[in-house]
Amino acid sequence: MAEPIHEVLPGVLHWTARHPSAELESGSHYLVAEGVLIDPITPPEGLEWFDGREIREILLTNRHHTRSAFDLQDRLGVTIRAPRTGMHELPADRVQPYDFGDELRGGIRPHAISETWPDETALAIPGHSAVAIADGVINYDGLGFFADSLLGDDPEAEKQRLRDGFARLAAEVEFDHLLLAHGAPILGDGRERLMRFAAGAR
Repeated sequence: MAEPIHEVLPGVLHWTARHPSAELESGSHYLVAEGVLIDPITPPEGLEWFDGREIREILLTNRHHTRSAFDLQDRLGVTIRAPRTGMHELPADRVQPYDFGDELRGGIRPHAISETWPDETALAIPGHSAVAIADGVINYDGLGFFADSLLGDDPEAEKQRLRDGFARLAAEVEFDHLLLAHGAPILGDGRERLMRFAAGAR
């Protein structure tokens, strides 16, 4: 069931809506002070909720998360940025690339996760001690993966590569909160939970 826009951390708003084509409950975030939307999908309140608010940029965590980004770009005139490794499926006249390791608006830094998921991105958000993750991990009933049918020819090997990537991320980046594109945010112990998940525990 869709969740309306609400504050999950000071200055971090979260909401969910069902993706019209993927039929999955999808989560989005708005960093208020930074003026950044992450993977935005139309909220229950409608796109008009964003009218008159300080929205400076839209960040996508992978090429599949355009969701309502183009509608918002048309409405608000904002820049959309996505990982360069996914730009082959995105319109260059509408989306600007970023590279892993770049410093983006608000000091946000994108991190790569797995070479076999080349544009799978974790956005480290230092102003909120948070990390936003694309599709490599979901949180519908505890941390988990998407169905094996979506993980290629060798799902177990793919899961291990993702776990290895999350272990590196948790070792390199200090954060408390995990913001997910699919599932509820994990607040307070997000890094510890991700480390346990990377080690093979739910």
